[in-house]
Amino acid sequence: MTKQIVIVPLMAIKSPKPTKLELSILRVLWDKGSASVREVQNTLNETRETGYTTVLKMMQLMTEKGMVERDETVRPQIYRAKYSAEKTQRQLLVDLIQRAFGGSMKALVMQAVATRKSSPEDMKAIEKLLDRFEKGGSK
Repeated sequence: MTKQIVIVPLMAIKSPKPTKLELSILRVLWDKGSASVREVQNTLNETRETGYTTVLKMMQLMTEKGMVERDETVRPQIYRAKYSAEKTQRQLLVDLIQRAFGGSMKALVMQAVATRKSSPEDMKAIEKLLDRFEKGGSK
């Protein structure tokens, strides 16, 4: 019997893409560092009424999806985001660039700039960033 080795490219291993409610929960966890379901629900209720059982179920699903980690050694259980805000934003942006802009960073930037009026400072920062990318820099 021969063994097959499957090589999975690093880009193929992706963190799950959060829904709108999942992103709201993640924002709370990123701001607080870690929180109980009740703390998350109280924070969400400041902007939109959200039921406790809804938040609990979402956070349980997010744990199963690998978006959050749960500390079961304490009561109430404490949750924290598995990935940083930056990593999640980057993953969402990579997906958006591929799906909506055919992989074109230039098309994304052009649409972003055309969407709303940008300050002169923002435009200079964008120009600087694009210059670095053109010169081969990544950040």
